[in-house]
Amino acid sequence: MSRKVIVCSNEKCTGCGTCELICSATKEKSFSPLTSRIRPVRIEPFIDVAVACRFCEDPHCVASCPRKALRQNEKTGIIVVDEAKCDACGWCIEACEFGAITLHPSKKTVISCDLCDGKPLCVEFCTRKALDVFTLDALPTKARKSVVEKLFT
Repeated sequence: MSRKVIVCSNEKCTGCGTCELICSATKEKSFSPLTSRIRPVRIEPFIDVAVACRFCEDPHCVASCPRKALRQNEKTGIIVVDEAKCDACGWCIEACEFGAITLHPSKKTVISCDLCDGKPLCVEFCTRKALDVFTLDALPTKARKSVVEKLFT
């Protein structure tokens, strides 16, 4: 079974932050970008992209945790945080190549996307339909189709 990830189209994303607010409302019952598991990031003046956990094959965040507070679900790839073990040292935050792990401001533990049991509301409520859920092996096919579509439009 191939792992699923949230993918953002930088051609559609405007950096509006709707995904952040939906995520925090779903997970924390408040509208707070600081507690969101997905973040819009401005790459260049006109390029925005939302970033969530990529469920890496060999996650540096898990390996870097000195307290063994992070583990990866072997089937889904989702990073699970043991809040009782996490002391918010930040090693996993530094180790994540995508900036997808953040510190929860009041719990003082790290947080990461868990795909909302396979139905992420950030994807559903994205106003520009910039977010989608793909398996990692489907991404190259999607990219090729996108290039072909651009050639013929």
